[in-house]
Amino acid sequence: MRFGVRKNKDLAAIDGRRISLDGAMTVLSFVLLILIVVIPVFMIIYHAFFYEGHFSPELFTSQLLDPGNLASMWNTIQIAFWVTLFGTIMGVFYAWLLGRSDIPAKGLMRALFNIPYMFPPFLGAMAWDLLLNGRSGYLNRWLVETFHLSGAPFNINSLGGIVFVELSYYFPFVFMQVVSALERMDPTLEECARIAGAKQFTVIRKITLPLVLPAISAGALLILISSLAHFGVPSILGFSQGIYTLPTKIYATISRSGGSFEGIRQGAALSIMLVVVVAVALIIQKKVLSAGSYDIIKGKSMRPTLIKLRGARIPLFILAVTTLVLIVIVPLVMIFLVGLVKAYGLPLIPENFTLNNYIKVFESSGTFDSIKNSLFVSISAGVVCMFLGTLIAYVVQKIKPRGKGVLEVLSVLPYSIPGTVLAIGVILAWSGGLFGISLYNTIWIILVAYLARYLSFSMKSSSAALLQVHPSLEEAARTCGASHTESLKDITLPLIRPAMVSGFFLIFLPAMREVTTSVLLYGPYTRTLGVQIYSLRDAGMMPQAAALGSVAILLIIVCNTIVTQITKDRKGV
Repeated sequence: MRFGVRKNKDLAAIDGRRISLDGAMTVLSFVLLILIVVIPVFMIIYHAFFYEGHFSPELFTSQLLDPGNLASMWNTIQIAFWVTLFGTIMGVFYAWLLGRSDIPAKGLMRALFNIPYMFPPFLGAMAWDLLLNGRSGYLNRWLVETFHLSGAPFNINSLGGIVFVELSYYFPFVFMQVVSALERMDPTLEECARIAGAKQFTVIRKITLPLVLPAISAGALLILISSLAHFGVPSILGFSQGIYTLPTKIYATISRSGGSFEGIRQGAALSIMLVVVVAVALIIQKKVLSAGSYDIIKGKSMRPTLIKLRGARIPLFILAVTTLVLIVIVPLVMIFLVGLVKAYGLPLIPENFTLNNYIKVFESSGTFDSIKNSLFVSISAGVVCMFLGTLIAYVVQKIKPRGKGVLEVLSVLPYSIPGTVLAIGVILAWSGGLFGISLYNTIWIILVAYLARYLSFSMKSSSAALLQVHPSLEEAARTCGASHTESLKDITLPLIRPAMVSGFFLIFLPAMREVTTSVLLYGPYTRTLGVQIYSLRDAGMMPQAAALGSVAILLIIVCNTIVTQITKDRKGV
């Protein structure tokens, strides 16, 4: 009897330690999310509507009614609409072509169609600006001289040009989602439709597309949010023509004010307008997705029948190759060639090539500092988010406290907020006014913004892995006398380690090429690689900017290769 009482007391002690640890983890999760997410968002709202502690909506009203700001909002909506529409059509078309048809070289082309996702869109904008600038673009000048035209036939510095460049880099969001869904869907419905006499186009329109609508909608939402929040492409292609979007208008407003507090308050008011536009887009997407439910993946292994293209096989192959050349090869070649030219504007021939631009770039301490800063904040954000995201995922999926829904929403909220808006909130929260701690113009303020922006990547990755870990494994360890901490360390964490590593790299690569958030946060000695390239180009040093851009491309390729190899090895384990 005494043994049973003692055993019960031991179990109670273990449960007590578990409860205290669970409580500590839950409290820590809430506290960290309040610090890096809630407070910056609150500061934006507060400074947009309050001044010196008093409710003052005049600033927001004046910004809302300003004709220039309304024009910027309209430009933002137009660009996002057309990029989302054409990006979705393009992504779905090539997903079907490479996922369901017998087009040649499918494996190679599928890998190549993912390349635009790897590279910074602002580098693509810079390449197309060098090629099709209305005044000095290389292709425009060649066409004018060759065909004796009165003016440049193309002008990339326009709303249409911005749409084209963003489309080239965002359509893979839909492509990657849909091609995966198409390869896993149940083929019996399509086969039944064909047996009933339906033509191929009718099967695609009536059966295939409705079944993959959730994947299409998810990819389209990513395009929409990315386009609404994007800074690099509209700034490079639009500033010279006075074309502003809300993110570029926020940047211009703060820059004109010299980074003054009043300029930041105006930026906060404009941020509210941008958040409203994004919120409306999210509501619309939710309505579309909730219109029906779809069951396309069955438990048994299935392989949809490949469609024979017959006479259209070669023409469609040529179309796909042409698209790849246009969106992948041409911009990359342009960046590398201009990086070699002695002076911007000289013909792109071997006689005008030199390595001096690379020498000048690497002689500058700013280049090494920017690479070092990017590596520091990318690796740091990846590591911290990996552990913090896993902590929050564990609390949400395993501990399941009251308010776990709030915790989950807070962790994914920053990714739905445009990077420019998040940067404003971080400036207001961590510039000394609220906590007495000023991180402004330091590398730490960029790191804080990256933590908030990319936390959801790690959290989602770890959540998916934790759902596959059965509770009985931890319970068995605790029954054998292991503490809650030991069961976490020896059972749960080793099982989800591959997902944690994957979450790290999901953060590291985007952070390495990021410019939208950091362009408002960098100081004299804290430029990131993207900001350094942008600054060189903004100063008119085109060849040097292109040279550093080509270095960034090579760095991204190397990092992506390492990531692919590591994740492949992890999958093997």
